[in-house]
Amino acid sequence: MEFTAEAIARFLNGEIEGNPQVKVNTIAKIEEGKEGALSFLSNPKYEQYLYTTKSSVVLVNKGFVPSEKVNATLIRVENAYEAFASLLTLVAKARPEKTGIHPTAIIEEGATVGENVYIGAYAFIGAGSKIGNGSKVYPQVYIGDNTSVGSNCIIYQGVKIYHECVIGNNCIIHAGTVIGSDGFGFAPQSDNQFMKIPQIGNVVLEDNVEIGANVAIDRATMGSTIIRKGVKIDNLVQIGHNVEIGENTVMAGQTGIAGSTKIGRNCMFGGQVGIAGHLRVADGVKLGAQAGVIGDIKEENAIMVGSPAMEHRQFMKSFVYYRKLPELSSLADNLKKEIEKLKNG
Repeated sequence: MEFTAEAIARFLNGEIEGNPQVKVNTIAKIEEGKEGALSFLSNPKYEQYLYTTKSSVVLVNKGFVPSEKVNATLIRVENAYEAFASLLTLVAKARPEKTGIHPTAIIEEGATVGENVYIGAYAFIGAGSKIGNGSKVYPQVYIGDNTSVGSNCIIYQGVKIYHECVIGNNCIIHAGTVIGSDGFGFAPQSDNQFMKIPQIGNVVLEDNVEIGANVAIDRATMGSTIIRKGVKIDNLVQIGHNVEIGENTVMAGQTGIAGSTKIGRNCMFGGQVGIAGHLRVADGVKLGAQAGVIGDIKEENAIMVGSPAMEHRQFMKSFVYYRKLPELSSLADNLKKEIEKLKNG
């Protein structure tokens, strides 16, 4: 595919500075740009590369003022990052789409498949399951009995969705993810052994949810583990049984949420966040990487870091003293020695 700067600017409602007829046929990071590539600049940290990049066209914010000569053609837009993302979406949609049902796919009796669906090699669709219009089920996917997958979903290679789960419309589930495996439920017995508690609930993903690779979302003991609409979950995340995650919350990789915890709407969690079970996290809460939450967070839009997690300004003040601990310890030892000298006269 090849586009002129003029065509791109028209699509993005942008303003051109430079040659409107210059053509691009690929996309590249600004620091790795080459002739014929389109790049973007939104983070000031990368401004230095604007003056040396070989990219033919660079998207920049409207208010950006270069400090040196720029060789590339610039397209000024309201938000360079969002504009670049919309172009990537356009490129992705231009790729050939998979269609049809592979002859090695197994669709059991009672399962229904909508129109314009793709089902890849060795995929398995269980009895009574439903696949909505326009959805894509890639090779070696397992979908258990009586599971519902909505319209325009993408289920990538090797995903396992257990029985009786519900996947909404426009969901994306990446390779290796398991949805609906048993929650970690075991009752201690008098002989110090553990009896397994049957997990008879399910998992519900609402519309427009995206789940990364190798994520595990446990089914509920009773009722449902619920991932509300618009949630985005990174790779290698663990969601325990009966957890509920509110609308448009995002979680970075290796986050773990223990059973029966309720997460509010519009929350943002950094990597390796851990949240104990049976807690409540208010709407809009932001948790820094490796934060450990051991109690309810009741304040909306709170920003917390550390383990145990605390309000970020309090954490920064405490960290000042933490860094001084060796110095304070040495001072305490010296004071102890001086007191001993005074006692001994």
